[in-house]
Amino acid sequence: MNKIAEKLKILRGNRSQKEVAEALGITPAALSNYEQGIRIPRDETKKEIAKFYGVSIEEIFFAQ
Repeated sequence: MNKIAEKLKILRGNRSQKEVAEALGITPAALSNYEQGIRIPRDETKKEIAKFYGVSIEEIFFAQ
């Protein structure tokens, strides 16, 4: 789970958690949990995250 968390942080770059969370329709707390490896997003949220960052779901959540 830590690799996923790290990928999410890298993809977010200089954008604030609040900015990204609002664009995704989730709370900043939820995004923070994903980026800390505390929680894994639901499948629908995974799709939205991948779409937002312009990468595949597999690249974020399944690639080694």
